[in-house]
Amino acid sequence: MPTYEPLTELMQFQRDTEALMSIAGRLSWDQETMMPHGSSDQRATEHAALVRIVHTRNTNPRIADWLDKITPGNETEAANIRLIKKGYEKDCKVPIELNASIARVTSKAHGIWASARQNENVAEYLPILAEIIKLKIEKAAALAQGDEHYDALIDEYEPNVSGDEISTMFQNLRPTLVNLRKEILSKEKPKAISGNFDEKIQLKLANELAIAFGYDLNKGRIDQAIHPFSSGSGDDVRITTRTDPSDPFNCIYSTIHEVGHATYEQNIQKDFIFSPLGRGVSLGVHESQSRIYENQLGRSRPFTSWLFHRMRDLFGNFGIDDPETFYKCVNQVDSGFIRTEADELQYNLHVMLRFDLEKLLISGDLGVNDIENAWNERFESDFGYKVEKPSQGVLQDVHWATGAFGYFPTYTLGNVYAGCLYQKMQESIFNLDDSLSNGDLSGATAWLSENIQVHGSLFEPKATIEKATGTSITVGPLLNYLEKKYADLYGL
Repeated sequence: MPTYEPLTELMQFQRDTEALMSIAGRLSWDQETMMPHGSSDQRATEHAALVRIVHTRNTNPRIADWLDKITPGNETEAANIRLIKKGYEKDCKVPIELNASIARVTSKAHGIWASARQNENVAEYLPILAEIIKLKIEKAAALAQGDEHYDALIDEYEPNVSGDEISTMFQNLRPTLVNLRKEILSKEKPKAISGNFDEKIQLKLANELAIAFGYDLNKGRIDQAIHPFSSGSGDDVRITTRTDPSDPFNCIYSTIHEVGHATYEQNIQKDFIFSPLGRGVSLGVHESQSRIYENQLGRSRPFTSWLFHRMRDLFGNFGIDDPETFYKCVNQVDSGFIRTEADELQYNLHVMLRFDLEKLLISGDLGVNDIENAWNERFESDFGYKVEKPSQGVLQDVHWATGAFGYFPTYTLGNVYAGCLYQKMQESIFNLDDSLSNGDLSGATAWLSENIQVHGSLFEPKATIEKATGTSITVGPLLNYLEKKYADLYGL
């Protein structure tokens, strides 16, 4: 029999583990798009079984033996070893049945959340949410080993970032965001679109936009779901969107947002597939791609000029007569409840609310039965008006039903990263606005592919952004972008 080097053996072992994790992700995609409603209990058992298999592989003692014998010979090998070692040490801290229980319960929870949201019935959702939080606190305690529980949960989504760092970031953002919003809401509102927008035509436009933003539909697909998302990596990356006959922007910008995630995964170096490097390095960096696609590019004046004419071609007259009025309409700041539909200015205030509440849930300072009232009170305090129904409040997001505590702050991290990247992109791409005004995203998406996406998880998250921008990460570029944009839009 052939004799293999330890690195070769380890990477072959890891390749199979990554493939199993990819299969688990496909099961989750199916559950949110095509799975029959009555199949949730069986799917929960399937998820738990796969998690047990993956956990057993991730904690196999042979990994430690291989790691002891390996001396990396280049940057790629060193990065793979770093990530495998970190994953091995983390997984060895968590009991296998705890991970299996989380997989089983969260798989069931998705259907319960969707039903509760449809029925506007929080009580239907709270028992399984309490079970999820109990399990996540157990996992956080196992991972933290005496350190801050919430930091251990953040690290699963954004490595090497603490809750204190996130809190400081929010403190630096909040005053400017609140003051800008106060000024803007006192101004006259832009004209809104009107009409009935055929949902089949919306999906046709969604496909066009996906392709324009670089999504390879030969290795992906677009489906519909309650909550838009992206799933997969390498040569199988799928997205979902949603339609509303009275609001085509929901479909348009959900699609562009998820394409940002999907193209990140599609553009990672092919040699990295089925290795720890073959996926986005963190949720914050991932979000930087979806947010810069959606906002700095997709909501820009030049691109919305092109989009205005394309929508007139597809939908006819929808109450807006010129590209400038359309640009103001797309970027309107107005009262609203839904995070995913929020304008760029208020979006981060939604994230701050969730960040503070989930920290309290994990610390035990907020009981699950009190979460609806806590949400509603905080929302009214922050936004100045009351939540009218649970689907506008605590039931609007799927994240807690999936056990994704520690995830929400990565949305704002992504906005901060996007601000830094866009500043550098503008300096680097000649005639960027001219291209956007023709619906040509190729220069912008190629720049992001070359500077961020191809690297996958080769570098740490902060290093990935700093290598692309040549500067340290601060909130300054994002705030400068927002202040300039909204001062122009509203004559501040």
